[in-house]
Amino acid sequence: MTDTPARLLNLLSLLQTPREWPGSELAERLEVSTRTIRRDIDRLRELGYPVEATMGSEGGYRLVAGAAMPPLLLDDDEAVAIAVGLRTAAGQAIAGIEEASVRALAKLEQVLPSRLRYRVGALGTATMAVTTTGASVDPSVLTLLAGAIANRERVRFGYRDAKRHAEPYRLVASGRRWYLVAFDLDRDDWRTFRADRVTEPFPTGARSTTRDLPTGDAATFVIDKMYSSAPRYTAVATIHAPREEVATRFGDIPVELEAVDEGTCVLRSHSDTIEWLAIRLILLGCEFEVHEPPELAGYLRTLGARVTQAAGGVG
Repeated sequence: MTDTPARLLNLLSLLQTPREWPGSELAERLEVSTRTIRRDIDRLRELGYPVEATMGSEGGYRLVAGAAMPPLLLDDDEAVAIAVGLRTAAGQAIAGIEEASVRALAKLEQVLPSRLRYRVGALGTATMAVTTTGASVDPSVLTLLAGAIANRERVRFGYRDAKRHAEPYRLVASGRRWYLVAFDLDRDDWRTFRADRVTEPFPTGARSTTRDLPTGDAATFVIDKMYSSAPRYTAVATIHAPREEVATRFGDIPVELEAVDEGTCVLRSHSDTIEWLAIRLILLGCEFEVHEPPELAGYLRTLGARVTQAAGGVG
């Protein structure tokens, strides 16, 4: 990249990410030498941008708070992603996010080029978010935890009337809840914490230790923990519809389908609640027979009686 102004803008864009960037990584991203990166950092400092350098094997460059901060730099895809995210943020159970999202979206759309406003408008028209109810999360809690994760910094916080000292690893959104995956230093083990129950978090300034999760990624870890702490049921049912048709109705929901003949298949599906299994089957819109578990069959009989009674007075 030989265009110095463009390179400086790209360098600023990278430094706006809340993390430390090794000079070698910046050089690789911008396709220049580490010497050029050092010169560009000096140029940014001369322009008043507070770029801090840290030494050591885990050191690098990062942009810190100062008197002169750069404008927010986004490429086209980043701008569209943020705008669409703001439109759907009301469904993420974050306290006060609806009004804040509207204000932020209004500011963003005001400065978007016309080509991007069209893309954002088309996506907004074609999509709709399902709002959820439940415990909400203080945005400042998520922001602080996200910053600690990016900076690999330990935090202390209150949780269920106890004090916790942990190394935050990832934030995971699941349904209407947010979870913090962290290594609990007091218990010397990995834990998940509901973010809406985290109170008064603060970074300690101490660096987190590099650790590997017991499972492949944070989302899988949260799911495993959720299922291990709740009853788990496996439904087995004969569905009177072609296997391919049933598969499309489940979409991305993981299920096992085995074809019996051209018009029938056997379904195996897992869930932590009987109610969700029943809803999955009913929404298929075709005939089925439940073989397992007996709790599911009993729940469907009870639900059927309620529906019949509710519709009894309708002529």
